[in-house]
Amino acid sequence: MTLTTKITGGFSEHVTCQLDPGQSVFADAGKFRWKTTNVNLETRLSTPGGTADQANQQAQQGGSFLKAAFATATEVGKRVISGQSLAFQWFTPSGGSGLVSFAGVEPGQVRAIEVESGVGWRAESRALICAEGSVHYDIDWAGFNLGRRSKEGFIFEHFTGEGTVIVAGGGSLIEMNPADYGGKIQVHAGAVVAFSDSVNFNVERIGALNAQTIMTAAFGGTGINLVTLSGDGLVVLQSTLHREFEHEERNDTRRDGIFDRL
Repeated sequence: MTLTTKITGGFSEHVTCQLDPGQSVFADAGKFRWKTTNVNLETRLSTPGGTADQANQQAQQGGSFLKAAFATATEVGKRVISGQSLAFQWFTPSGGSGLVSFAGVEPGQVRAIEVESGVGWRAESRALICAEGSVHYDIDWAGFNLGRRSKEGFIFEHFTGEGTVIVAGGGSLIEMNPADYGGKIQVHAGAVVAFSDSVNFNVERIGALNAQTIMTAAFGGTGINLVTLSGDGLVVLQSTLHREFEHEERNDTRRDGIFDRL
């Protein structure tokens, strides 16, 4: 069942989800903004469709509580590594349809992605706003070598199953398909928000190792490697780079500290 959503706002967008009877959404802690009173909020350590969720259900039916606890601890550890909160917040309506609203942690736009059976989506580790309860959440390791070369980390959030996933990015978001541009595009690693499983993620060096490449690495702002996205599928990119936003946050913190001492 597709989630009914309404995206509003200008400088910083937020999304309002209509939850019909039988629907629920889970969200990263800190993304929730408001809800109607008939929407119940519950905090869970387990992720939907994951091994911990299944083990907890089995434990309630007489299965091993130790197995459930171990599976839950493993999932929590994955989320800590990916930069997500320790627990998810779940929202479920009672007595009819209800509304719940979310927003990202930085000024920017949000997008609703429809995950279909057999074709999942990957998102960078800070992109998730919320997802329908029918969507399976997991962590995908791109590999240490790819992460080191891209300089933007090597962990993705992986969404499979069927349902709606809401992601956010900094600044303006753009959707494109590498198939429309010869089958492959080269992207600054900090601009990647999410991409379909039908798109291949890789990292490649910009040209041969020569004086021009060294000049680009030293003064170009991208290093000597670019992310490549190839194949036939949708890609979501953002205009505000992760590192630029985080750098500004650190500078603002330093300036605040200086002003506090004046």
